[in-house]
Amino acid sequence: MRNEPEPSIEAAFLNAKNAAKYMGISVNTLYIWRHRRQGPPSFRLGPGGRVMYRRELLDAWLAEQQEADSRSNAALNPLNKAPQQRERRRAA
Repeated sequence: MRNEPEPSIEAAFLNAKNAAKYMGISVNTLYIWRHRRQGPPSFRLGPGGRVMYRRELLDAWLAEQQEADSRSNAALNPLNKAPQQRERRRAA
């Protein structure tokens, strides 16, 4: 028998603690975002109502946040736009 490492199984669903760790934020931040309905989509699972997150939705939400940030998305950076010209007022 060879000494091969066992393949790691990546869970499709993460609890709040693991989702926060996956995203690199605190659990408290994740709960605040959930309360304010600002963060990634979540749902309650089972009779105890544990808050769970789908890994694929976390990735999608993070990608949306990156695209919405002008520092990550050059198309949204106001410094990349041509200056607007003012219209001259006509003398009455």
